[in-house]
Amino acid sequence: MVHRTAEPPSRPAAQPPFEDRRFRDLVELIPPGDLLVLNTTRVRHARFIGTRPSGAPAEVLLIHPASGDHWVAIGKPGQALRPGKRIQIGPAAFIETVKVLDEGYREVRFVGVPSADALRGIGRLPLPPYIARDPTAADESRYQTVYAEREGSVAAPTAGLHFTPELFAALEARGVELARLDLEVGPGTFKPVEVEDPARHPMHPEWYRIPEEAAARIRALRARGGRLWAVGTTVVRALESAANRHGTIQPGRAQTRLLITPGYRFQVVDRLLTNFHLPRSTLLMLVAAFGGYERIMAAYRHAVAARYRFYSYGDAMVIR
Repeated sequence: MVHRTAEPPSRPAAQPPFEDRRFRDLVELIPPGDLLVLNTTRVRHARFIGTRPSGAPAEVLLIHPASGDHWVAIGKPGQALRPGKRIQIGPAAFIETVKVLDEGYREVRFVGVPSADALRGIGRLPLPPYIARDPTAADESRYQTVYAEREGSVAAPTAGLHFTPELFAALEARGVELARLDLEVGPGTFKPVEVEDPARHPMHPEWYRIPEEAAARIRALRARGGRLWAVGTTVVRALESAANRHGTIQPGRAQTRLLITPGYRFQVVDRLLTNFHLPRSTLLMLVAAFGGYERIMAAYRHAVAARYRFYSYGDAMVIR
């Protein structure tokens, strides 16, 4: 079992610290027999824009189903989501707050329309908050990975947006194996770290599911001494959350609140493919933990100088 510490060994002096490559070059970087792990979650149309009885605007974001046809949600303004309050989202269609939960969440239900119909016909694709526009027709395909399966997220696992069917065919022809898991990306992925001590940052829970097939592929990988490549920080969090103290993956469905910061000892992931993230984010802290703080900050400075694109629709980096 290969463990990755927060600060990787220093590179030979003759080796350049960074390489500028095209994403299609990933085929050359992953050796045959290594394992690429994907998060197959699909983004649901979970954002609802409506009006209060006064006519003032309000917004609801569904997070995940609760009991029956009720949902756990967040929204704004807060006073519009008090118990018994309704937000109109269409003709004779409303979202009603049932009760207030912890951490700013609400339990809500749909009135006048089944939730499945509302999601299909009224809900919007929840683009990241820093994309200050309504979703377009292009976003419907662009903000989903080509391997997305079951709906469950309010944000895309954006490292996977770069892949195409042709690239997967080339990887498989090279002898790279694939494994799939599911982590439902929640709104906490965009919550900035506002405390000086990152350990005090509240991590919102996210559900993940690791199939037995994926766990078996990881066991076989370890037996032959191969490397595990995580496509995105969500894959890292799911795998590291599911590992026991021996680094063995436990298949099944569970919740995670795992916060990874510099100093964390990685048990499962050997290589990381990820986009460039917002400052003061848990995503950037995870990446700094994996690649080493100084090395990652230098990589970000290089990316700025080279005019790389950042964030969800931006470029990617491989840390190996």
